[in-house]
Amino acid sequence: MSLTIISILTISFIAALVRSTLGFGESLIAVPLFLFFLPATTAVPLSVMLSIIIALIIVIQDHRKIHFYSAKWLIIYAIPGIPLGLLILVYGNEILVKTVLGLLIIGYALYTLVAKTTKRLTRDSHWWLFICGFLSGVFGGAYGVNGPPLVVYGNLRNWSAAHFRATLQAYFLPVSLLGFGGYAAKGLVTAEVNDYFLIALTTSIPATFLGRWLNGKLNSRSFLRYVLYGLMIIGVILILMALYQDPAATI
Repeated sequence: MSLTIISILTISFIAALVRSTLGFGESLIAVPLFLFFLPATTAVPLSVMLSIIIALIIVIQDHRKIHFYSAKWLIIYAIPGIPLGLLILVYGNEILVKTVLGLLIIGYALYTLVAKTTKRLTRDSHWWLFICGFLSGVFGGAYGVNGPPLVVYGNLRNWSAAHFRATLQAYFLPVSLLGFGGYAAKGLVTAEVNDYFLIALTTSIPATFLGRWLNGKLNSRSFLRYVLYGLMIIGVILILMALYQDPAATI
């Protein structure tokens, strides 16, 4: 078994476990690690295909825990944000945008961890749905980082760990399918990507079921803390990507 295959199996397991346990964060673990030994044109479609499978499994397992109303409007409000994100990707200063985004994510997580009281929504608010959905579209269109604004909304609504995990997948599934369609149209879903995808499934599927079990073991307080730690890690990764990303590695 080659080092590439072993690495794909290991990274897929870790990324799927994090995604299934917390509900987000898989792509920012998988893609940077895949890029150590795969070209971006292989690593990114592979990560998106894994995201689709993970989200599909969770949606099938826990569809009764999905807040469909919230997920629907988050998706709808994300759509107009995606073109703006693409404009930022094409014309914006990558180092500045990623660094500011990383600092904002870290700042929010730190504030929520240390604040004695934080804002809570007792019911869905279209104002907050628009803000978080639109920003998720912007961040996703620019750098594939949809998760943080969704986490903010889930935190405001004080969703339980199970509802948080399930509802985010109801958002990620259609969004990932759209991304996959775009990569397929660009000819990036090659035979090599499909081969690596089938290999990755052997560890990512068991990790998805293990993550569901771990998610069920977390109480609301500890779950929120782990989610915020995850956000801080994502913020750090974004800043490091901004500082050290090879421009030649972009698609």
